[in-house]
Amino acid sequence: MKVQLNSLLTSLLELEKQGNGATLLGIGPMSSNLIIASLELARDGNFPIMFIASRNQVDSDEFGAGYVNGWNQARFAQDIQNIANEIGFTGSYYLCRDHGGPWQRDEERNNHIAKETAMAIAKQSYLEDILAGFDLLMIDPTKDPFEVGKVIPLEAVIDMTVELIEYCEAERIQRGLPEIAYEVGTEETNGGLTSTDRYEEFIQALNQRLDKLGLPHPSFIVGQTGTLTRKTEQVGTFNYNNAQNLARMAASYGVSLKEHNGDYLSDETLLLHRPTMISAVNVAPQYGTQETRALITLTNVETFLHDKGAITNRSRLYDILLTKAIDSERWKKWVIDPNITVETIKKDPELSLEILDIAGHYTFNDPDIIRETSVLYQNLSQCGIDGKRYVIESIKQPIHNYAVAFNLINLFDRI
Repeated sequence: MKVQLNSLLTSLLELEKQGNGATLLGIGPMSSNLIIASLELARDGNFPIMFIASRNQVDSDEFGAGYVNGWNQARFAQDIQNIANEIGFTGSYYLCRDHGGPWQRDEERNNHIAKETAMAIAKQSYLEDILAGFDLLMIDPTKDPFEVGKVIPLEAVIDMTVELIEYCEAERIQRGLPEIAYEVGTEETNGGLTSTDRYEEFIQALNQRLDKLGLPHPSFIVGQTGTLTRKTEQVGTFNYNNAQNLARMAASYGVSLKEHNGDYLSDETLLLHRPTMISAVNVAPQYGTQETRALITLTNVETFLHDKGAITNRSRLYDILLTKAIDSERWKKWVIDPNITVETIKKDPELSLEILDIAGHYTFNDPDIIRETSVLYQNLSQCGIDGKRYVIESIKQPIHNYAVAFNLINLFDRI
């Protein structure tokens, strides 16, 4: 039987007092293979999983759906349920909206759409989340449509946050649907909720506004702990003291601290999360990169076997994956040099491989990639290699490291 998310968070706060808590793991749903890997680990380890979908990854068909499997909210929910049924997963998993809100799809920001239009689109997207049974909605109105990195005034953030929560609650209640957990705040280092004073100011001001309207308080508040993902690296520095202070501050208000940008953290840093009492950490691009690397390994094996005469017709997966990853331009948000271009990359073999590492997973739903991956798997199967299972097991490796460090194993036995 599924444990309701807010009940789980309440139990976790109680376990923290006993010194036996856990940090939940939010996984960006980069592919079906990642869903399988996550649910198999959660099944075998007896712990819950959160799938945190951005609007670029999963969204209404009206807004172009998502780049992952062409998922809209309903297909996303159904496909995960189908996978859970297929592998015999009967535990708790949670559908979560990561960075919902205005200007959160790339094209909305790039087109500088007006606030009224952006808010209307955000509400419609949230409604589709609610109808699909999402358990957690992140309310994030912190992007500026004109200037990347611009700090949105705190009062404006609170105004839009309250408006969006009020809308979501009205739609949920009208349909008689179960309660939803909400996540607020931003991980942005420029103007984000970094200091405990700023963090507390935000919690107090937001809760006062919500109380006046009889609206629920947030379950998670995102705070900046120093983590920052660029390329395929963790370029930030985890601030233990700040993380601990923010977590304690959040707990004093009955709220849980969520950390974003938790990709590529060292084992040492992962283990330090438990003493800080961070309640949850989001990880996304790392797992997409892990799958890309696994596929590249398989193409190398295929090439070797082809050269040995064991395979007749080698797939073109590597070459197509490389080209489409570069052409996608989705690597732009992860690179440090803003002046880099597709042409520059294609002239530089070393840089091309770096971009493939970063952006390969954005192309997994491309028909050409799907076809060539199938050819790859068929070729390898002739030589006794289960390519799909290799990919799934490869993805599991970093997830398992996080689960162990976060004390997630057998969490439900402790609740």
